[in-house]
Amino acid sequence: MALARDPHLPATIGAPAGLTTGSRLPSLGVGLTVTSVFSVQLGAAASTSLFPAVGPAGAAWLRLSWAALIFTLITRPRPWAMARRDLVDAVLLGVVSAGMTLLFFEAIARIPLATAVACELMGPLAVAVARRSGRSGLAWPALAGAGVLLVTQPWRSSADLVGIGCALAAAICWAGYILLTQRVGDRLTGLAGLAISMPVAALVAAGVAAPQALPRVTAGAVVAAAGLALLLPVLPYALELVALRRLESAAFGTLMSVEPAVALVVGIVVIGQAPEPVQALGVLFVTAAAGGAARTGRRSLPARTISSNTNS
Repeated sequence: MALARDPHLPATIGAPAGLTTGSRLPSLGVGLTVTSVFSVQLGAAASTSLFPAVGPAGAAWLRLSWAALIFTLITRPRPWAMARRDLVDAVLLGVVSAGMTLLFFEAIARIPLATAVACELMGPLAVAVARRSGRSGLAWPALAGAGVLLVTQPWRSSADLVGIGCALAAAICWAGYILLTQRVGDRLTGLAGLAISMPVAALVAAGVAAPQALPRVTAGAVVAAAGLALLLPVLPYALELVALRRLESAAFGTLMSVEPAVALVVGIVVIGQAPEPVQALGVLFVTAAAGGAARTGRRSLPARTISSNTNS
């Protein structure tokens, strides 16, 4: 996939700083994305240690709360100085980020990490297919669907349909997260968008998790959540926001498609979740489908980049 740009416009108009218009991948953007992938999966695996104490939703709430505090202190946002459209987009990004985190944590509390990630990747896959150029992109959903069926095996009596449902619901949120992150990253400078979206995400998560988790919160859980929040979501969200300014969306989607494979390795090494051979094959199917779909997608560059007045 080539990045679409109006041939009548000069190369410096319509593109955020650092976004490429050719096929060469900027090494910085690639490095940021790969680092984000590993951080997400290591953070997710490590998060399971908090589940016995405060539950999956409680773990999501504590980590999002720490992320909100960190981004606010770093960026010191001034939402009153933002355009209304930009502020609304940042708030919506917070809502979908909360949904994605809460649902994903509920999923990995019930099903293996690689299984949850394979299901969740259907969201980015849908975004890539929606932006496809030509009919060739239509083959990838079928391959991904076959992969998800092999991974989840819903026909088995032992299949956790609630966990699978949570992962698929998280996929919808992930699709929204990608679209909104691109939009917010294009229009707001630095980490201003995250400084708005993370407090919103923490508030949404608090509404869901706080009544049940608050009586179980201990000082140890709060301290542990602070450290784990750096792995997920602080580091990956910041890296992805910056990477999406530097990479073609095809390149970003292709790199993100390795998440199920990384999750498979992390699940085996960190938490001892060894998949069956047929499930490993399903993970490969989903990874191949996501990478193929990303290569047939396209992203039109925004008309302009709007800087936000923040202290970042």
